[in-house]
Amino acid sequence: MADDFEQTVAPYRAELHAHCYRMLGSLHDADDALQDALLRAWRGIDRFQGRSSLRSWLYRIATNVSLDLIARRPKRVLPLDYDEREGPLWLEPYPAELEDASPAPDARYEQRESVELAFVAAVQHLPPNQRAALMLRDVLGFRAREAAETLDTTVESVNSALARARRTLERRLPERSQQQTLRALGDDGVRQVVERYMDAMERADVEAIVGLLSEDAVWSMPPLPESYRGEEAIRAFLHAGPLNQRWRHLPTHANGQAAVGCYILHKDRYRAAVIDVLTLDGPRISAITAFIDPRLFKPFGLPESYAA
Repeated sequence: MADDFEQTVAPYRAELHAHCYRMLGSLHDADDALQDALLRAWRGIDRFQGRSSLRSWLYRIATNVSLDLIARRPKRVLPLDYDEREGPLWLEPYPAELEDASPAPDARYEQRESVELAFVAAVQHLPPNQRAALMLRDVLGFRAREAAETLDTTVESVNSALARARRTLERRLPERSQQQTLRALGDDGVRQVVERYMDAMERADVEAIVGLLSEDAVWSMPPLPESYRGEEAIRAFLHAGPLNQRWRHLPTHANGQAAVGCYILHKDRYRAAVIDVLTLDGPRISAITAFIDPRLFKPFGLPESYAA
C-alpha cells in the first residue's frame, strides 16, 4: 500500500515542493510542508476515492498545510526586499530546475518566472489568502471554482483576493522577468557574466566587480541585516571586508537565475560559505543576493568543500 501511494504521488512531488516554496519563501519550510502534506494525503487517501483530480486534491492539502505553517511561524526577517512598514523579508534560495512547460490556459507566469527571487519576495508581502489565490490561479492555472474549492471559500472571495494580489505584484515586480533577460542574453552571454564575476572575486579586484554592476545595484547578505545599494556603497563594502578572504567559486543556478557557490579557504581546503544569486539587467548585475548558509550547498548539489 505504501509503495503504491509513493508511486502514485511521485509525478507530483517536484511541483508540489515548488508550490510550497512559493507560498513560504523558504527551502527548509517547503521540505517540511511537503512531508506533512504527503503524510496527510497518505492518511486520507480513502477519502480521495471518487474525486475527479488527484493533482487538485494534493494541491488542496499542500496549500492548506502551507497556510497553517504561515499562521504558526513567527515573522522572520532578512534584508532581501525591504518595506518601510513591514521591514525586510525572510527568503531562502531555491535549487530545483523547473521545467518550462506550456502553462495552463489561465496561468500568467512561467514555472521558472514563478520562483524568481523578485517574484517570491513580492508574494511574501501578500496576506495568506491573497497569496494562495494568486498561486492557484496565476501560477498553476486553476479555474476560479477549483481555487475556491481548494480554499474552502467562494468564487467571489477568490476573485477579490486575486485582484488585490495582482495589484500588489504590479507595484513590486520589475517590468522584465529574469527569464526574459536570460533569453535575450543567451547561454553564452550569461556564462560570460558569471565567469567575469567569479574571476573578479577570486582576484579580489574591486573595480572589476563594480564594473559589472548596474548603477543602482544592491548587495544583500541574508541572514545579516546589512545591505548596500549603489556603486559607491558596494565599493566601500568590498574594500572593508569580504575580499580579505581567499575565494573560489562554482557556477550553479537558483530560482531560475544565474548563481554561484562561494568557497572560503580554510587551512588546506576551500569550504562552503555563501550562495550568490545574481539578478541581471542585460549584461549588468543589478542585484547580488548572498545567502550565507553552508547548509544550502547540499540541496544545490555542490560539494561542501574541496582541496586547495
